[in-house]
Amino acid sequence: MEVIKTAIPEVKIFEPQVFSDERGFVMETFRQDFFDQQCGETHFLQENHSKSEQGILRGLHYQTQSTQGKLVRVTAGEVFDVAVDLRRYSPTFGHVVSVVLSVDNKRQFWVPEGFAHGFYVTSEYAEFSYKCTDYYAPAYERSLRWDDPELAIDWPLINSQLPQLSDKDQQGDFLCDAAVFDLP
Repeated sequence: MEVIKTAIPEVKIFEPQVFSDERGFVMETFRQDFFDQQCGETHFLQENHSKSEQGILRGLHYQTQSTQGKLVRVTAGEVFDVAVDLRRYSPTFGHVVSVVLSVDNKRQFWVPEGFAHGFYVTSEYAEFSYKCTDYYAPAYERSLRWDDPELAIDWPLINSQLPQLSDKDQQGDFLCDAAVFDLP
C-alpha cells in the first residue's frame, strides 16, 4: 500500500496495490499494524456505509466530544472528499485537504480526530464506506458550512448547480462561529 502525503501531515491518502487478472481483482484494504505505523495507534469502533445520488453533499461534519477519526473509501461511483482542520492550536487550523475517491482509483482517505469531514457525489450515485474511531454521538455533532468563504473549498459542482443538503447542513456554522478544538 502506498501512502500519499497531503498538505496537512496528519491527513493521509492510502492507495492500495491491486492485483488484477481476467477473473477480477484483489486488494488489501486495511491492515492494523501498517495503519498504526503511518497514523499512530488507532482503534476503530464503528463502520458505516451510505449511498447518495449525484449532487448530494454530506458535511462538513464533526463531533465536539467523542471525536471521530475516519478512514473513508468509495465502493461504487466517485466523490470529492474534504477534510478541514479544526484544531485551533495547529499551524494548519482552517486549512483544507481534498481528494477524489472512486471505485476506480480505490484510494482511502484518513481524516483524524479534530477535523470536519464531508463529501460531494460527482458520479450518478456513490456508495461510501467509513471506519470510525468513536461512536456516533448526535448530541455532539456539528456541521460547518460547505460554502464558507474563509475555507474557499473549490467544490466540483455538477453544471454549477447548488448541492443537495440536509436541513442540518443548510444550517451549518461558519468557521469563525464554529466550536473548534482548543487543546491537543
